[in-house]
Amino acid sequence: MPHTFDTLILIARPAAGKSEIINYLKHCAREERLARFHIGEFLEVDDFPMLWTWFEEDALLEQMGKPRLHTTPDGYFLDQHLWDLLIRRLCLEHQKIRRDHASETIIMEFSRGSEHGGYRSAFAHLTPEVLANAAILYLQVSWEESLRKNRARFNPERPDSVLEHGLPDAKLEKLYRHIDWGEITTQPQGMLTIHDVSVPFVVFDNQDDVTTAQGPALGERLAQVLDELWGLYQSR
Repeated sequence: MPHTFDTLILIARPAAGKSEIINYLKHCAREERLARFHIGEFLEVDDFPMLWTWFEEDALLEQMGKPRLHTTPDGYFLDQHLWDLLIRRLCLEHQKIRRDHASETIIMEFSRGSEHGGYRSAFAHLTPEVLANAAILYLQVSWEESLRKNRARFNPERPDSVLEHGLPDAKLEKLYRHIDWGEITTQPQGMLTIHDVSVPFVVFDNQDDVTTAQGPALGERLAQVLDELWGLYQSR
């Protein structure tokens, strides 16, 4: 019986606290991660650096007088299928990591809004290899809280930073005001069936923002929800 999660899918609205949780785990001793969170050594796969590379490449292509490949000049994708391509890229990175690292937990992080297909579309592009040993941790915050934290974290000097990037208010509203998580499930924990695979999930309520301070309150809540998720994970 494994003692750690194989694959933890970490999802939420932008600025809900996903990257803050990962940063907190990075600064925990391995023994503490194992004992409290069922995570030992871990590697992360995040689609933000992938999509940011597309923005940068398109800006360079435009400077060269060439057509943009992925995005419009105002920073929207040229086609909705590119959101699903990012999920497939995450799965490809997962495959390569698992090839070289058999025992580490892989944390996959992304956000999806209803405007570009939502989590239902994203889940449809997860591979059987990812789903076979996956668990989902969903961070629950309101649209208003996502907007507040998106504004608070944005550093215009580091727009490519995982912890300090942000979206303009209008773009955040268009892409993420509406999400479909509540259509997929209304329960705080349970099992989701994705491609005929039962995937355990738990909701982490972060409306009161325990993630920003990176302190004991985050550790306590994270330990509680991951312990609940671990129970579901073992019972599959």
